[in-house]
Amino acid sequence: MKNDVTLTVKGKYVNKYKDGYPLILRDAIINLNEVTAEGTIVRLVDDKNKFIAKGYYGKQNKGYGWVLSRNENEQIDQRFFVNKMKAAIKYRESFFNSPDTNAFRIVNGEGDGLGGLTIEYFDGYYLINWYSQGIYRFREYIINALKELVEFKAIYQKKRFDVSGKYIEEDDFVAGERGIFPINVKENGVNFAVYLNEGAMVGVFLDQRNVRKTIRDAYAEGKNVLNTFSYTGAFSVFAAVGGAVKTTSVDLANRSLNKTIEQFRLNGLDIDSQDIVVGDVFNYFKYAVKKQLRFDMLILDPPSFARSKKMVFSAEKDYKNLLKEAISITEDEGIIVASTNSSSFNMKKFKSFIDQAFKEMNRNYQLVEEFSLPKDFKTIKEFPEGNYLKVVFIKNLP
Repeated sequence: MKNDVTLTVKGKYVNKYKDGYPLILRDAIINLNEVTAEGTIVRLVDDKNKFIAKGYYGKQNKGYGWVLSRNENEQIDQRFFVNKMKAAIKYRESFFNSPDTNAFRIVNGEGDGLGGLTIEYFDGYYLINWYSQGIYRFREYIINALKELVEFKAIYQKKRFDVSGKYIEEDDFVAGERGIFPINVKENGVNFAVYLNEGAMVGVFLDQRNVRKTIRDAYAEGKNVLNTFSYTGAFSVFAAVGGAVKTTSVDLANRSLNKTIEQFRLNGLDIDSQDIVVGDVFNYFKYAVKKQLRFDMLILDPPSFARSKKMVFSAEKDYKNLLKEAISITEDEGIIVASTNSSSFNMKKFKSFIDQAFKEMNRNYQLVEEFSLPKDFKTIKEFPEGNYLKVVFIKNLP
């Protein structure tokens, strides 16, 4: 694309970008107001006009675009995207060969040098997520590159760049033959019903794959499990498959009831031995305390930000208090799986929330194990914010 715009990086940020930082920040650029068109190719230079990197302009919640190349002569064209995506697919070769998992991510944004874009694989179906109008301007290059590199049943897309942060509803089909939904995919031998044609969320969050497997294989047997903010009940399903005597799934969304029943039935599990509650998690905690309910395992995976009629939840501000609620209904020696996808704080800070919560509850605890993103969610050390997932298994000691 022509009409490149040269952006001058402020002195204190020059080494940051030279060292590989990929996100274009407003505070880092002197003349960002000179570019207004989404998808414009931008050259980053220092105050002596020396080339640093090139990328594209595209507003999203994280910043104002992404670095794509550190080669001044490299063209951002069809071949560029083919090469990037070819390397990304090769990196996930073992996933394509897995006999018991056929749902995973094949392009993870800046981790694969393509900030603002993710692509996921669901048993022959590919789903492209566009996070800015800027990256969407390259859609023909990217879709054609995908067509060149893989065999597919169909390609779907999600445009996730509305300025209000809401998903833009429209036909998501791109190429191939339209799917008959749900399609059934496998994760570590467990089945999930996936819908690529129903809004932004398709039915399962793939980044929790290793956590779900660990719950099934090492923790669930014989346990009474509470799964909060349960969405479609994926953690509950894995717990039940792992031998949990009972699971309780709680989520505020009305759709969670039928979606969770669907996932249980797909795996041949008895619905009658599971509780599925549509309601506010915070109200459920109060109900559990009143009824003196106790759980052997409690899964705490809230959104990083959520709003209900009565309150606003922010993981950074409110996770500690949420954890205190969880501690109050967890059995002695029970396990709390504390999880957050907030990129606004790191694992050290997250563990400080855990420590504060237990101290304020006058409880002891043991950190048993921890997880971050799985291999297919590739990250780079120069952008630690990209490794957003933090999961800690905590034993609630007397």
